[in-house]
Amino acid sequence: MKALITPVLLFLMALSACKGEKRPEAAELPASESDILEKVALAHGFDSWDTVEEIRFTFNVDRDTSHFERSWVWKPKLGEVTLMAQGDTLTYNRKEVDSTLASHDASFINDKYWFLAPYQLMWDRESFTYEHIEETASPVGGTPMQKLTIVYGNDGGYTPGDAYDLYLDKDYMVREWTFRRGNKPAPGSDATWEGYETHGGLQLATMHHLGGGARLYFTGVKVNAP
Repeated sequence: MKALITPVLLFLMALSACKGEKRPEAAELPASESDILEKVALAHGFDSWDTVEEIRFTFNVDRDTSHFERSWVWKPKLGEVTLMAQGDTLTYNRKEVDSTLASHDASFINDKYWFLAPYQLMWDRESFTYEHIEETASPVGGTPMQKLTIVYGNDGGYTPGDAYDLYLDKDYMVREWTFRRGNKPAPGSDATWEGYETHGGLQLATMHHLGGGARLYFTGVKVNAP
């Protein structure tokens, strides 16, 4: 099978976020009722994750005149992932990733992080430090919002040491974020979080405007639960 990473995604792969990721065959229990990480995850429907048997989505990027897409089917309880891109299909188990699968798994982690970042706050919570600020101006809209900064550790994962600033509304929904590679203090890559849809109790943002007219978005979303 040919490689499925193309030049149009080079600017996005820096946002790939395996970090010290835990593989969620089942959802982990929240830490406490007052925990900001839990509040964000629950606002996005994390309490419904345990019922998810299969989730499907297509990751799309439009930049200038180019379009890129790849589709995924993930069975989290089994750890099984199927990738469909450029006319090829690949199925593998995340417990059995080796050097021949690493690039494909990195693509899965990147796309899944964009799709399910509020849940990664719970799955990865032992892998990062965080800080919560009650109010600051968001980078895209300049709107007063809460700011949750997470900084991943320097060990493990595909891109260790990176930082994310998540901008939250009063209901703890993510509305914007900033990615800062290597936790650099300089402004990083900003994106909106829009187009929320409800699937199987999950609240999923399906549209991200990246600046310069670029868009990253999700189509073909389907969640199967018993």
